[in-house]
Amino acid sequence: MILKNIIKGIEAEVHGAATVDVKDIQFDSRKVAGGTLFVAQRGTKVDGHTYIAGAVEKGAVAVVCEELPESLADGVAYVKVADSSKALGLMAANWYGHPSEKLTLVGITGTNGKTTTVTLLHRMFRQLGYHVGLVSTIVNKIDEEEIATGHTTPDALELNQLLRRMVDAGCKFAFMEVSSHAVVQQRIAGVRFAGAIFSNITHDHLDFHKTMANYIAAKKGFFDGLDKDAWALVNVDDKNGRVMVQNTKASVHTYALQHSADIVCKIVENTFEGMHLQVDGKEMWCRLVGRFNAYNLLAIYGAAVLCGVDKDEALRILSSLEAAPGRFQYVNGRGITGIVDYAHTPDALQNVISTIDGIRRKNQQLITVVGCGGDRDRTKRPEMAKIAVEGSDKVVLTSDNPRTENPDAILDEMEAGLTPQQLCRVVRITDRRQAIRTACMMAKEGDIVLVAGKGHETYQEVNGVRHHFDDVEELEKLLRN
Repeated sequence: MILKNIIKGIEAEVHGAATVDVKDIQFDSRKVAGGTLFVAQRGTKVDGHTYIAGAVEKGAVAVVCEELPESLADGVAYVKVADSSKALGLMAANWYGHPSEKLTLVGITGTNGKTTTVTLLHRMFRQLGYHVGLVSTIVNKIDEEEIATGHTTPDALELNQLLRRMVDAGCKFAFMEVSSHAVVQQRIAGVRFAGAIFSNITHDHLDFHKTMANYIAAKKGFFDGLDKDAWALVNVDDKNGRVMVQNTKASVHTYALQHSADIVCKIVENTFEGMHLQVDGKEMWCRLVGRFNAYNLLAIYGAAVLCGVDKDEALRILSSLEAAPGRFQYVNGRGITGIVDYAHTPDALQNVISTIDGIRRKNQQLITVVGCGGDRDRTKRPEMAKIAVEGSDKVVLTSDNPRTENPDAILDEMEAGLTPQQLCRVVRITDRRQAIRTACMMAKEGDIVLVAGKGHETYQEVNGVRHHFDDVEELEKLLRN
């Protein structure tokens, strides 16, 4: 594709021939080869501008940058832009033929509930007979074909390539998690969303955003970018729900359990087997458990109806759906109820513990196994430990994904949130496998063991290396064998 077609719609200053033929686009200089357009991005740790000369030596025929090098190589086109990351998104859309405009793409943003919502929307629309795409934390999918995933939201090139594959496979709908990082880093620039959902905002990712105000602004940026033909569906029980849509051009729709909204829900009964709900004035039974899942179901129902699904048909399919992997997932055995959940934020952990507490009998102990990830928001560590201890009979603090941090240093920071009296109900075991084993040994028949934090993950990351580890597998070994 010639350069001028790749940069179409981008405000740019071109030095050199805009008719140069480009064979590939890369933002990683290590992947540059002859005929490549290299995009120099300013990252949090690395500035791609320092690799421009090396990319040219490897055969780059064009360079997109925010600052021109002191000397320009002969035969190379240099494109100066205000924001290289945004330009990359727009170029990726041009390169792959604007795939997001050829399907109904629905994105969801929020701290909790994103994976469950998009996963169950994918399942619902598959049951309705559509070809459907999925972009999620757990896995990317085209119908039932699974495609490995790295980030919650892929980079701009990977995302547009994936959407192109969905279009070529005949997908009419696609459902996608949109992370706050992706909004700030312009990974969704050039992507057209037919609909957007806001679930909630609670304490998370402050290692990246620094302040809650920045975090909220990042989420809001997703809705600010919607066009007038799109719709926005927001949870107005969250005080930031209406903030999200203050400046959106999209049509606004609301859902809630507590406040007046376009779509409302009442929890009639909540058990370990499921919930009896009244949604939009109609009764339904679902297999998901807990107030937080009632919100997820409302988002799914609202999005389905806004996508044209009959209301009764949406409720019928919702009643048959099961939770996403690692989301309040049961492993029962020896008379003990094991629960694995991805809860890795204070609010998510509080939601899960509150749900269990509202269902369990007085003689049932709750034993919680929990840790916090390394190289992530440190301020939530003492809060996570405090929530676990206040809501559980016994707590085992353990390692999550320590990454490059010392696991014991992480546990020290978690324990700092506890009083001496609370520490008496805590066992500290750094080894996660041994921690889960200890919790199961503490449990008597009828008790509940909650293993929180990693959910669907099948690895534990230590010093940059991912070792196989699966909370569900560990519980199954202990409770079923």
